[in-house]
Amino acid sequence: MINIKIGLEIHVQLTTQTKLFCGCPNRFVGEPNTQVCDYCIGLPGTKPRVNRAALDFAILIGTALDCKISSPTFFSRKSYFYPDMGKNFQITQYEVPIAYGGKVKLGLKQINITRIQLEEDPARIVHSGGMMGSGYVLVDYNRSGVPLCEIVTDPDFESPKEAREFLQKLSSILEYLGVYDPNVEGSMRVDANISLGPSRVEIKNITGFKDVEKALNYEVVRQKNMLRRNQKIVRETRGWDDVAGVTRSQRTKEEEEDYGYIFEGDLPKFTFTADKLEKLRGMIPELPDQKVKRYVKEKVPEELAVSIVSEPDLAEAFEKASQRVDRQLAAKWFAGEIKKTLNFNSIRWKESKLGVDGVTKLLEMLQKKVLTDHSAEMLLREMAVKQVNPEENVQARIYDEDSINDAIQEVLGTNTKAVLDYKSGKQEAFNFLVGQVMRRTQGRGDPDTIRKLLKKLI
Repeated sequence: MINIKIGLEIHVQLTTQTKLFCGCPNRFVGEPNTQVCDYCIGLPGTKPRVNRAALDFAILIGTALDCKISSPTFFSRKSYFYPDMGKNFQITQYEVPIAYGGKVKLGLKQINITRIQLEEDPARIVHSGGMMGSGYVLVDYNRSGVPLCEIVTDPDFESPKEAREFLQKLSSILEYLGVYDPNVEGSMRVDANISLGPSRVEIKNITGFKDVEKALNYEVVRQKNMLRRNQKIVRETRGWDDVAGVTRSQRTKEEEEDYGYIFEGDLPKFTFTADKLEKLRGMIPELPDQKVKRYVKEKVPEELAVSIVSEPDLAEAFEKASQRVDRQLAAKWFAGEIKKTLNFNSIRWKESKLGVDGVTKLLEMLQKKVLTDHSAEMLLREMAVKQVNPEENVQARIYDEDSINDAIQEVLGTNTKAVLDYKSGKQEAFNFLVGQVMRRTQGRGDPDTIRKLLKKLI
């Protein structure tokens, strides 16, 4: 049996106002190479100055992931020669990362965090004709110097699916901390290390959780086929081609000593007092796992609770709505129809037109049986993408008893056999008639009312 070992190196773009070692804005706007200074493009003689907010963010992440915080910590130079790094070295951490030795629960399993470190992002390489057909590359230094927090795991994942689930959970934790924005393209980039034998292969710069799973699945198949043919798997770096759905060899994998790490002499060592660390610990909000435990104690089914807490804005909206309507009803709809509607439109709660007040009014009408489940779902779909007051749109979506009576008379007149079958004791015939009335009323009739009137008229 082949053992799969997967470890992840996750680069998280922090949401500080400025870059890591200069005062340039930490955002991507305008034309390429406009959000830059002499330091960003690596001019000789320029010196870094550290962004203290980035240090605080890294400590928050380390604390939330149950890590130990290094004090003192310091930065090093990682030397390599590539167009995306104008000064031919990257300021990062190597010998003493800012945090280490953490853990994250993934179901019944524990994923160990090896280290968390701060580093500056290189510039952005643009291949003019795609990864394989480019005759030249362009370099955009707007991204150079953006603060990255690199989170490195132990090789604890045994399947690509586990890796994807971990990234989804980590993304949720980071969003609760307020240190990164998942809506920004490239805000989380992953290097995945995978081995099925003695040699480890690294897949570089994958964006998107599904692409991480796809790239790893491809690599599992590729390496299994090589082992079956008695071919040697070499230690190398490969790139993920999301268009072709394959990994491609880029270069043989460097060892850490190849980078020639040296202490960054233009920056001091950084020491964090106990008071400073305690203050930052107090800034950590209730995190997803803690919310799930609380919701379960409040009689919300665990499966629904896990779905609700996946987005902090969704969880906040649920808590406000459940103060006005039945908590079980709110949980069912927030984890079910609301999540489904958001996913269908590829948007999150804060990007949608949904508001707490509007959704609460919708649930109140559902609770009072003014609306059927189907009618409420149809109305919710409209509310997600445009400004809709549910109270002003409810009349067009309900059937009163007179309208239901008319629909029943039509159904009874065209389904005489089913009526006779029901009278002879076949309950499934009655269920068929109820379904036909629901269909005739386009799901807008209350099922309990339909059953009551149907029995009365038969």
